[in-house]
Amino acid sequence: MPSRRDLANAIRALSMDAVQKANSGHPGAPMGMADIAEVLWNDFIIHNPSDPSWSNRDRFVLSNGHGSMLLYSLLHLSGYDLSIEDLKNFRQLHSKTPGHPEFGYTPGVETTTGPLGQGLSNAVGMALAEKILSAQFNRENHKIIDHKTYCFLGDGCLMEGISHEVSSFAGTQKLGKLIVFYDDNGISIDGEVNGWFTDNTPDRYRSYGWQVIPNIDGHDHAAIKVAIEDAHAEKYKPTLICCKTVIGYGSPNKQGKEDCHGAPLGASEVALAREKLKWQFGPFEIPSEIYASWNAEKKGGLAQSKWDEEFKNYRNQYPELCSELERRLDGHIPEDFSEKANAYIYECQHKMEKIASRKASQNCLNIFGPLLPELLGGSADLAGSNLTIWSGSKGITSEDASGNYLFYGVREFGMSGMMNGITLHGGFIAYGATFLIFMEYARNAVRMAALMKQKNIFVYTHDSVGLGEDGPTHQPVEQLTALRSTPNLETWRPCDTVESAVSWKSAIERDGGPSALIFSRQSLTPQTRSQEQLADVAKGGYILKDPDGKLDAIIIATGSEVEIAVDAAQALFSKGVNARVISMPCAEIFSLQDLAYRERILPSCVRVRVAVEAGHSDYWYKYVGIDGKVVGMTTFGESAPGEKVMEHFGFTVENVVNAVLVQL
Repeated sequence: MPSRRDLANAIRALSMDAVQKANSGHPGAPMGMADIAEVLWNDFIIHNPSDPSWSNRDRFVLSNGHGSMLLYSLLHLSGYDLSIEDLKNFRQLHSKTPGHPEFGYTPGVETTTGPLGQGLSNAVGMALAEKILSAQFNRENHKIIDHKTYCFLGDGCLMEGISHEVSSFAGTQKLGKLIVFYDDNGISIDGEVNGWFTDNTPDRYRSYGWQVIPNIDGHDHAAIKVAIEDAHAEKYKPTLICCKTVIGYGSPNKQGKEDCHGAPLGASEVALAREKLKWQFGPFEIPSEIYASWNAEKKGGLAQSKWDEEFKNYRNQYPELCSELERRLDGHIPEDFSEKANAYIYECQHKMEKIASRKASQNCLNIFGPLLPELLGGSADLAGSNLTIWSGSKGITSEDASGNYLFYGVREFGMSGMMNGITLHGGFIAYGATFLIFMEYARNAVRMAALMKQKNIFVYTHDSVGLGEDGPTHQPVEQLTALRSTPNLETWRPCDTVESAVSWKSAIERDGGPSALIFSRQSLTPQTRSQEQLADVAKGGYILKDPDGKLDAIIIATGSEVEIAVDAAQALFSKGVNARVISMPCAEIFSLQDLAYRERILPSCVRVRVAVEAGHSDYWYKYVGIDGKVVGMTTFGESAPGEKVMEHFGFTVENVVNAVLVQL
């Protein structure tokens, strides 16, 4: 029977071998955290390698994702579909073992990590999702949703500001099933962290309302086990287990130093490490008895079978509730949603309300919310400005998690990272809001949602210099371009109630990626449309106004500038110039339409083109050409009433008309 140290050394050996073969990677963290991982995975984590998507599995997040070989070794040893050949292919093109863990590449990887601190935010989101879903669906004697979330992190994660945002929130929400292991090895890339990180981490986390278990020897299996048992005993506080470890444990000349953090040990040092660890096997060689001790398929299968039996009993007693839970966990929206959403869009077209698109967004939520119990909303302390609370919203508190709305506080980055964790967990469509300018705080989490192809809905209001008096600190300029340039993100900027409703419907129905919905503070004039035009809104760009006769010019606009473009086209007509107005609420979706449609909307023979948007100009040259004109922003804004600011920067009918005439 292999000893616990032998089982942990299997992780160390695989990690240093894979990094050495790739000549790239981070051996230090996997070697230092191997003992903690061995105890956690062999004695505590409930999972089934044969079914990585089992809904009631415990979640494990490696926030310090540079130590990816720790996770790959764990998955391989415990029986997931990750072969020794996959480990040998570490960090190679199209391998199942990329440099940092990537969701969707490797069975058992719960989230993409690498940008430090964000894994922790995902773990908090997963723990939130578990608590909310269990409050909504569990019944007396039926704990159908009942699992823990474990997270590994290091000094770097704790130095990142997002760790404060989400740890504070986790304590407030009393996420007792969240257990975090701090790899306190005192080393980061630049060396010993006491030169730049002297926080009292235990006191910091106690102040958040966490249970803190300090000074655990991260290489003492018995002490680690007792700490985890103590974490399980605490039902109302998340737990931080502070583990003192030696980075690169087992490397005679490099352990405890930054040398082993982010570079291969070197062939000679690997050989010496084998001797020190008393590991008598060759590269990538794991004895059968160690594989047998690690394999979790039988134990995991029994755990899932027990849960399946419980689920059958749950179904018998609560058939409708069970069906609803299955639908939500499968990610299927209600069958009648599309039909009812289309009916509402048709109603908006005939109602012709002049309101801000942020208000139009709230109106959509009042209609769509009752149809979608999986909607889980929130705002970063701007609910009254973002208008994200609808008539059926119920706030989630630490005492009652059965609601559908999270008051995230001033935590834009944390909110977005937690949303990623919520969506990855399953059972919800998460939306969260802030001002468009503060998307900058959350930028990397939005990028991660797109990278992981998660259906998050990011709501951004106060969308331009038109918001007025708050001035350039709050007036977005370059943010729309940043969003639109993010692969796999669809960005909507609607011009009225109809386009606002279509944007929400599109985001809700979209699979395989997030959406950003951009809404105005100021009221927007409703536009008239035919049935064909109404259908074409969902294509991202369409002809809103078209003159009779030969086409002389094209004006492209989005959001609040569409009404300026329409008025400019009318003014041009009085001058004998026939101008078409294209509303393009989602350029990314328009770009996906077939060539015939795009050519019909933007015929290449018409070279006189103007784009109008109160955002950065550069994006629009792809549509107007280098000889076209863009009425947009190239500077920051100014503080003044919104109408004055818009006029100051040239967002006027006269300026758009002149931009067309100068090209004729």
